[in-house]
Amino acid sequence: MNNVTVEFFHDVICSFCFPMSYRMRQLQKMMPEAQIVHRSYALVKSERDFDMMFGSRAAAKNEIMSHWEQANQNDDLHRFNIYGMQKAEFPFPSSMKVLTACKAAAGDAGYWDVFDALQNALFVQNRNIEDSDIINECIRQSGIDFAKWEQHYNSGDTKEAVEKDLILAKQYGIEGVPCLIIDGKYRISGAQPLAQIIQAIRGAAENQEKTSSEGAACRLDGGKINCD
Repeated sequence: MNNVTVEFFHDVICSFCFPMSYRMRQLQKMMPEAQIVHRSYALVKSERDFDMMFGSRAAAKNEIMSHWEQANQNDDLHRFNIYGMQKAEFPFPSSMKVLTACKAAAGDAGYWDVFDALQNALFVQNRNIEDSDIINECIRQSGIDFAKWEQHYNSGDTKEAVEKDLILAKQYGIEGVPCLIIDGKYRISGAQPLAQIIQAIRGAAENQEKTSSEGAACRLDGGKINCD
């Protein structure tokens, strides 16, 4: 198969993006010819969106948590600590601060490491990933240069880069994540099995078929988050 570009749209707070990232790590080992480009997608851009979507931020956590069981079943390793999150007292995090933290890694490899560290902190360790100290700890755990990351994190250019990803997602017509865009033309939606993802990418790369299959995902539907 020729080289292929795979744009991986995801949100740190998206439960189905957690198992999808694990599968994409496997895919990268099995298909080194695939260039995986990480793209930001914001399910909840601001704290005010929780009130608009769910009535209150407290209600948002209860409803979003109801989808974790399905996501845990989808996860190959069943890593979700559902009980721990139910006991956690902090409100459910919004998207933009942690997406900016990922983008500040300045490169797809660093972005991915930070993304995985933050998702593990939320879904497994049940930590408040909007807390700056916890974000900083995740950055250090990811092994990237903290000083350089901090400089990028506080830069307006980094926030602008996140916004550009959000605009690109709209141009592609993406309404939920995880979502893969192959060579700018073919779409794979949802956290699908690894074998199915590989088959779809190969088919798209060889121009054999347009991929439009749907898998489990978190979507914005009528201004509200709906997870399968």
